[in-house]
Amino acid sequence: MQRTTIAFDDDLAAELDAYIAATGAASLSEAIRDLVRRGLSARASGPTQAHCFGVISCTVDQSVRNLAARVPQGRLDRHDQTVAALSIPLDHSTSIDVTVMRGRVADISSYAEGLFLERGVMHGALSLIPVAEDTSHHVHNQGAAHEHTHLRVKSGF
Repeated sequence: MQRTTIAFDDDLAAELDAYIAATGAASLSEAIRDLVRRGLSARASGPTQAHCFGVISCTVDQSVRNLAARVPQGRLDRHDQTVAALSIPLDHSTSIDVTVMRGRVADISSYAEGLFLERGVMHGALSLIPVAEDTSHHVHNQGAAHEHTHLRVKSGF
């Protein structure tokens, strides 16, 4: 771990203190690490071939022609990448849709960007979580040891 000294003006330090109180961060270092990770992931999505989980959220106007059919069809077209989907009705025509996908950064980002460009889709956001697959040989519960993969969340791309 590396140590860095940072100077903040009084207003920014007060905002940071408020952020720590609101989020329940255990320390100033933890809060800054969280903010830096978020800032870097928002700025650069990482290598396009890196493995990740993507959390895609947006509002969908269900009254826009065929959009209520196209959004789920887009997930079905990527059934091998779609892990979970949730649609929450807000009013008579609008829902919040949340989709969790697994795959490469380029594929997940491309799907999200295409979805956000659809007429009737608003407030789109994509959060990428970098992962690696590790292969290990061990026993779960009882029985013989066997080789399989585990996902490991990485701190960055």
